[in-house]
Amino acid sequence: MNDASSDAALAVVVTEDWIDPVFDQPYIEIDELRSEPVPHRYVHGGFTGTAARFSFYFPSKEQYQGRFFHNTYPLAMTADIGPFPIAFAVATGDLPFTLDSGAYYVQTNNGGAFSRHSTDPSIAAYRVNAAAAKYSRIVAAENFGDHRPYGYLYGGSGGAYQVLGGAEHTQGIWDGFMPFVLGCNNATPSNWTPRMLALHVLRRRDKFPAIMDAINPGGSGDMYADLDAEERAALEEATRMGFPPSGWYAHETQGSGYFADMQGVIPTFDPTYVDDFWTKPGYIGGDPTASIHADRFRFETTVSQVIDDLPLRFELESVSGRSIGDAHLVLLDGPNAGQSVAIARVDGLTITPANTSDAAVVAAIQPGSRVAIDNAWPLALQTYHRHQVPPDPAEYGWNQFRDAAGEPIYPQRPLLMGHVFAKAAIGSVLSGNVHGKTLLIQSLMDIDALAWFADWYRSRVKAELPSRFDDDFALWFVDHTQHDNPASAIARAHTVPLTGALQHGLRDLARWVEQGVKPSETRYRVADGQVEVPDTAGERLGVQPVVHLAVNGSQRAEIGSGEAVSFSGTADVLGSGKIVAAEWDFEGTGDFSSTPEIGEPAGHIEVDAVHTYAARGTYFAALRVTSQREGHAGSPHCRLQNLARVRVVVT
Repeated sequence: MNDASSDAALAVVVTEDWIDPVFDQPYIEIDELRSEPVPHRYVHGGFTGTAARFSFYFPSKEQYQGRFFHNTYPLAMTADIGPFPIAFAVATGDLPFTLDSGAYYVQTNNGGAFSRHSTDPSIAAYRVNAAAAKYSRIVAAENFGDHRPYGYLYGGSGGAYQVLGGAEHTQGIWDGFMPFVLGCNNATPSNWTPRMLALHVLRRRDKFPAIMDAINPGGSGDMYADLDAEERAALEEATRMGFPPSGWYAHETQGSGYFADMQGVIPTFDPTYVDDFWTKPGYIGGDPTASIHADRFRFETTVSQVIDDLPLRFELESVSGRSIGDAHLVLLDGPNAGQSVAIARVDGLTITPANTSDAAVVAAIQPGSRVAIDNAWPLALQTYHRHQVPPDPAEYGWNQFRDAAGEPIYPQRPLLMGHVFAKAAIGSVLSGNVHGKTLLIQSLMDIDALAWFADWYRSRVKAELPSRFDDDFALWFVDHTQHDNPASAIARAHTVPLTGALQHGLRDLARWVEQGVKPSETRYRVADGQVEVPDTAGERLGVQPVVHLAVNGSQRAEIGSGEAVSFSGTADVLGSGKIVAAEWDFEGTGDFSSTPEIGEPAGHIEVDAVHTYAARGTYFAALRVTSQREGHAGSPHCRLQNLARVRVVVT
């Protein structure tokens, strides 16, 4: 039995008839009609003897079509729709969309403090969700008459693990599952460490502008030009691990992302790694000639103030002129001397510790404490993925670190940290043994959940369920989307929101379960860790519109100031949906303010424009196109976007 299936067999399997001994006494605290944001019936309660809470949001009888959408995310601290402690907009439920879809909405707090103090990860992974889903059917029958509502569980990122925890370890609770932006069994921390390495190496000589110039439309296409051997190796390593080259567009502000908090955990499980890294052969730090030694620093300072609110922060008397993001704060005095906490954020003299840091060590830091800022850990962790090669070559991003016989070429650590995190999340690693129709949605420009992870999970499902695979599994890759919706102007200039694809997916998942109409899957190939999709809608399939754009008939135009250029764009969408809108951003600023007339919603459009640039510079003009699942131009729901960009050089 392989590692994934043996771990999966250890977890609690929840069935429709099984009564959970912990969550067997539901109660209701609030049952009332509400008018905001849309009219609905709100039911809120919990399970006796626990901190688990649930909320149900019911539509009117006229709207209801016999189904529920159930959203899950690990950081759902309450059972209500709303923001989470971190900004992850696509994980937040959309009540108007849910009710407009003829569904009621379910959310829990994953067990709250009860689950966080439990040694059983299945509680937060799926048992609280399952108990709430089952009880929601009882309340729905009381409200709408005797029936069994169809149930659909969905969630992204950490929520995707929870969704698949439910899919693999429950039967008969939900009928369909929609995980999105999924990791693999070893994704954490290797989502982020190759990025950290590339950022570190390529920033030394400010190489990212030239890399983006090559990658952007009208560029040479050779992002490795003018890189030295170390720089090329770092960029190749990240690319073969799956980092999308187009994802470097935000390189100026890019950091380690979610890894800032993850690195507070790794020293607990692998405390000797940092010493091994800096002293032993096979690690970069063990090579005295390696350039990493020039970047090593440690300096001492004093804590001047503890800012005792949320989040807890420390103000230092001084900091060095070097970047201390991701470094560690090491205590130099007291009973905790020598211990450290990871730094998640820096704002001038104020630092925020990672929320995974040892609470006792954090509590020991007081005004007047002598501390050191030390970057030994973050530098060492930049290549941690090399020492985390999984046993299964199907997680092929790591195969670049194997020799011809398939053995790791670098020393390996005693624990696979990805498995530690996966088991903490759902009680086991992912196996692929899903119980219900599953639509997986993955972003092609995601730098936090790499695109090939979805292809890996697809292979797991196919291996586990060969007879049911074609009937029960579908995969969409969504172009020009990242882990979340674009929040900044530069992100809007390069990417489109993921929300429309998720809404489209939930309705297609319901149609698949209830009517037997399987969604059109995306065609793709994987080459050296990169997922590639065909250039035309007819070849790509899926449901996202495919956009093409030219300027003066090419991908690049060079003109004088005051000279007009001509843009021509086309877009196509297949399957469900029609194109309902198009927008121009001639300056490449993320401001799509010009909207050409496209006529009636259609599966194919052609648009043209003429624009004049008054100022010299390089502009990346863009055409953004929107399709809507039912072809309703006025609907705010299921609006699925894509874009195309070209380069205009004004001299």
